[in-house]
Amino acid sequence: MKYITHLFRLFTGALFIFSGFVKLVDPLGSAYKFEEYFGADVLNLEFLIPFALPFAIILIIVELVLGVALLIGYKTKITLWSLLAITTLFLFLTWYSAFYDKVTDCGCFGDAVKLTPWETFYKNVVFIVLILWMLFTKKHIKPLFGKNINQWLVFLSVFSSLYVVYHVLTYLPLIDFRPYAIGKNIKEGMQYNKDGDIPPVHDFYLESDTEELSETILNAPKALLIVTNNLEQTDKESWKSIIELANKAKEKGYLVYGISSSSSVLIKETVNTYKLPFEILFCDGTTLKTMVRANPGILVLKNATVTAKESWKNSDKIKL
Repeated sequence: MKYITHLFRLFTGALFIFSGFVKLVDPLGSAYKFEEYFGADVLNLEFLIPFALPFAIILIIVELVLGVALLIGYKTKITLWSLLAITTLFLFLTWYSAFYDKVTDCGCFGDAVKLTPWETFYKNVVFIVLILWMLFTKKHIKPLFGKNINQWLVFLSVFSSLYVVYHVLTYLPLIDFRPYAIGKNIKEGMQYNKDGDIPPVHDFYLESDTEELSETILNAPKALLIVTNNLEQTDKESWKSIIELANKAKEKGYLVYGISSSSSVLIKETVNTYKLPFEILFCDGTTLKTMVRANPGILVLKNATVTAKESWKNSDKIKL
C-alpha cells in the first residue's frame, strides 16, 4: 500500500505540474478557452468573460503549485483536498462539454496535447480515484525536505509562475504549440491527411473588400503580416514602430498586409488615422488569436513558412 501511494503521488504530482506548465507558458490560450465555456451557448455565464484571464492565471498557478506541493509532501491534507476540489471542477466542465457536445477541446493540456472532452472526463475520473486513495493513505506521504525548505520551494514555484505569466503576457508564449509556430509551413498545415481529419490550419482566409488574398500571400516569397485582432483594443503606441517596420519590409521586397477581425468601417478609420502604408485584410478572430498572442503581433512568412514571430514590443528584433 505504501509503494502504491508513492506511485500515485509521483504520477499525479507530475501530471499536474505538466498540465499547469503547458498552460502557464500561454495563459491567453486558457483564457480564450474559459471565454468559450462562459459563452451563451455553453454555460451562459457571459458576465464572467471579462474575468477569464485572471481566472485562468489563478487556476493555472494553483494547479502547478499543488503538483509541486504533492511531490515534496507540503501540507499533504490541504494539498490533497485542494486537488480533489479542482479536479471535481474540471470533471464537471468536461462532462458538460462532452455530454452536450459544447466544447470540442477542453484545453486541459493547452495546445500541447489535444484530448476530446470524453477523454478528458475519464482522465479526471482516474485522477479523482488516485486522489481519494491518497487521502485515505496520506500517512504514507512524508515531506521530502524540512519545513523551511518545503515552504521556500512552494514560494519559489509561485514566484516563478508569476514571473513567467508577466513575461508571456508582455511578449509572447515561451513555447508555441500552435500550427503558426516558427518553422511551421502554413500551406502544409492546410493539407488533409489520409485519415480525413481536419488539418491544423483550416480557417486561414484573408479577404479585402473585393478579393480573397490567402493564396497570394502564401505564394509570396516574402510576406510580413501585422495581426491586429481587435483594433479597438490595439495599443495605440504600437503604430509608430509597426509603420517603421512595414516601410523597411516594403523596401526589401516584402508583401505587407495587416489582418483584423474588426469591422470594415473601423479598419478604414484606422488606416486613415495612422496613415498606414499597408492594407488591412479581414480574418476570423479565432484564427488571429491562434496565429499570435499579441495585439498587434508580427509574422514573417517566407514561401508560406513562418520564419519569425514577435509582439510589436519586440519589432526591433525582426530580421528582414
